[in-house]
Amino acid sequence: AQLVESGGALVQPGGSLRLSCAASRFTFSTSVMSWYRQAPVKERELVAVISSAGGGTYYADSVKGRFTISRDNAKNTVYLQMNSLKPEDTAVYYCNALYYGSQYWGQGTQVTVSS
Repeated sequence: AQLVESGGALVQPGGSLRLSCAASRFTFSTSVMSWYRQAPVKERELVAVISSAGGGTYYADSVKGRFTISRDNAKNTVYLQMNSLKPEDTAVYYCNALYYGSQYWGQGTQVTVSS
């Protein structure tokens, strides 16, 4: 399995970004997809989850109402729309796939929220 994230950038507080994760080499449409993030000197934390068909989602309390996870199974891609960004959202964001009990990770994309 291969996961490639993109879309990370430096953005001002209150701004927006959309992260993308392109998947290949496994059956994307049957996988639960998630976004995690890891800030410096902090543990990796779960940000959002989306079910295989896209009908179910979960968000961490810290991003609820600001972030939206979505997927396009025809394009083998999962997205994370991030609005109203705060400095505490600064982290490396990782895409994760849960496929028949095995987990796969992307290399991460840096999001920095700063004025």
